[in-house]
Amino acid sequence: MSTLSNLDGVGDRQEDRKRHLVALDVDGTLVDHEGSMTEEVRDSVRAVVDAGHDVIIATGRSLGATLPIIRLLGITRGHAVCSNGGVTLRIDSTLPEGFEILDRVTFDPKPALTALRERLPSAKYALEDDRGRFLSTESFQDASFGSEAKSVDFEEMLESRAVRVVVFSTDSSAEEFGHAVASIGLHGVTYSVGWTAWLDIAASGVTKATALEALRQRLGTDPHLTVAVGDGRNDIEMLQWAARGVAMGQAPDEVRSVVSEVTGSVLDDGAAKVLRSLV
Repeated sequence: MSTLSNLDGVGDRQEDRKRHLVALDVDGTLVDHEGSMTEEVRDSVRAVVDAGHDVIIATGRSLGATLPIIRLLGITRGHAVCSNGGVTLRIDSTLPEGFEILDRVTFDPKPALTALRERLPSAKYALEDDRGRFLSTESFQDASFGSEAKSVDFEEMLESRAVRVVVFSTDSSAEEFGHAVASIGLHGVTYSVGWTAWLDIAASGVTKATALEALRQRLGTDPHLTVAVGDGRNDIEMLQWAARGVAMGQAPDEVRSVVSEVTGSVLDDGAAKVLRSLV
C-alpha cells in the first residue's frame, strides 16, 4: 500500500468522526420475523445515537407500527420514514404526541386497485388513507398496519386517497404472485413484492430513498456519510442511495447484488455489527 493510501486512511478515520446519517430498516433488520429485538441490537442503536449520529428508522410499517420501535430504542429526537417513504416524521418528545408529520405523500389508488382486482380477484386488499386509517377488504389485519383495519367494500376503497396499498394472496407462492403482479404492468405507482405473496404500493417515485434524501438535505449531511442497512426488496433503492449500503445476511440475491457489504443475519445481530463499527 502506498504512502498516499495510508494518508487517505487517516483522513477516513477523521471523516468517521463526523455526523453520519444512519438509515435502518425494521423487520428482518432490527427485529426478527417474530417481531423480537435483541438487547445487543437495542444497545448498539443507542450507542450510535449517543455518539451523535442521526439514526433514522426507515420502514415499510405504517406510523402506528413504527412508533413502538422508536420508543423501544429510546429515540426521543430525530426523524423516521414510514410506509416505504410515504410518511416522514420528526420525533421530539416535547411535542404533545412525541412527533409531528413532516410529509405525507398520497395518490389515487383506483387504477392500480382495479387492475389488480381483475388479475387477483381472491387476494386481500388494504389501504392506508390520507388520515392514517387502514381500510381493508374482508378481515385483513397485519402487524405492519399499527392500527385496527376498518372493513369496507372494495368500491369505497377505490374512492380513497392512499399513502400505501397492501395486497396479500393466500392462493399463490411468492414467485407466482410476483409474476402475476409483473404481468399487470402497474403504472403511476411504485411497488415492491415482499418475501411472501405480499405487495406494497406507494405513490409514483416514492421510496425509502426519496424520503431519506429529503431528510439528508434537511439535516445537511454529506452524501458520503450516509449508511443504510436492510434486507428486503423494498430496501433496494435505500441501499443504493447510501454511500455505505449494507445487506443483512438473509437478504435475497437481488438485494445482496446492489451492495458491496453484507453483514450477519438478523438472527446473528447483523445490524448491531454495522452499528458498532460507527462508534
